[in-house]
Formats: sequence, C-alpha cells, structure tokens
Amino acid sequence: MSEGRIVADDPSGREAAVQALRGGGLVALPTDTVYGIAVRLDLPGGIARLFAAKRRPPDKAVMLLLADVDQAAEIGWMTPAATALGKAFWPGGLTLVVPQRENVALPAELTGGGPTIGLRVPDHAAPRALAAGVGPLPTTSANVSGVPEARTATEILDQLGDAVDLVLDGGEAHGGPASTVVDCSTDAARILRVGAVAPARVAAVLDAAGIGHDIGR
Repeated sequence: MSEGRIVADDPSGREAAVQALRGGGLVALPTDTVYGIAVRLDLPGGIARLFAAKRRPPDKAVMLLLADVDQAAEIGWMTPAATALGKAFWPGGLTLVVPQRENVALPAELTGGGPTIGLRVPDHAAPRALAAGVGPLPTTSANVSGVPEARTATEILDQLGDAVDLVLDGGEAHGGPASTVVDCSTDAARILRVGAVAPARVAAVLDAAGIGHDIGR
C-alpha cells in the first residue's frame, strides 16, 4: 500500500530515508518551505529521475541542499561574498550560486551544463540530517510540473505515485516564499531571484563586509 512508503520525520524515519537514498531511492522530505524530492548526488541517472518524477524536461539546474557550510566548501568555491552571506543567513532561505570546484565531478544535468552550482543550508533539521548522512542532496520541489506543490505526504504520493520510494512525513508544509538566489560567482554579487531574504538585507551584509555587489535597495 502507498501508505507504507510514508514514515514519520523522527530519528528512525530519517534513518530509513538515509538508507533509501543510499540504496538509490528517490525520497520526498520536508524543508523550511515546501516538500522536496531528493536523490543521492552520485547516483547514476539520479538527476534524470528527479525530472522524470516531475514529468519535466531537464531544462533547469537543480540546487543542492546541504548539512552545513563545510559541505558547501567541498562542492564549490565559497567566494568572499558567498562566505559572508552564508555566515549571515544559513541555515535559512538563501541559495548561493558559486563556481564549481574543478576537482569535483558533478552531473551536467545538475548544473544545466554551466560552471556554477546553487547551494543552500535549509532551516529545517530533516534535510540537514539526510545531507549529513549521504552528502549534498540534489533537490527539487515535490510536485508534477505545472501543478501546485504538494503540501502533505499523501498529496506527494497522489501526485508522484511510484516515482517516490519513501516520504518523510513532517506534517503540512510551511509554505512561504522560495529562497532568495544570489549569484556569488562574479566580482559583483547580484540577485537572480527575490525570495525569503530581502535584497536590502543581502546588500547590508555585503556592505558591512566591504564586498562589491550589484544589488539595489
């Protein structure tokens, strides 16, 4: 039965989710905004599975959810802007786009074929625990493309069906704005998407650190 694939967001449920990810499964998990679906970063064809579950062509990059800032430094170059903003707003609703590390092989589908990667440490213990267990998690919203995000574990299975191997049930999704996305890969940081963290707050942190940016107030 589909309900058997739903486990509570508690220590045993998180361990079951970690094991499912290690075994190559696709897991739905709560975050500080909406539910996401995630796979292990080094799973062959894993990113394609995310897009197939959403019934969407792989035309957009996928961000990585992280356990902590140390994982960010293992995946990308934390520029001065990224370092300052991560210290100020992580865990939280800020995604930082940074250059990839040359010695870290990432699937082209993850990055859209570009030289940068989007990283976020969410303000929710579940994704951080899973990322601590299996490494950075390629994650996208838990919904069929063009359909509103699923807000409960049951809605996730209703939408995505057998594409999801396990749902970590953290109750109804908090909702709220998506993360603000800041491109820190160039000399002057700039906002790519306005979201949970106001541009003025981003600019204030960079100004205090003496870091140049192209962010209006």
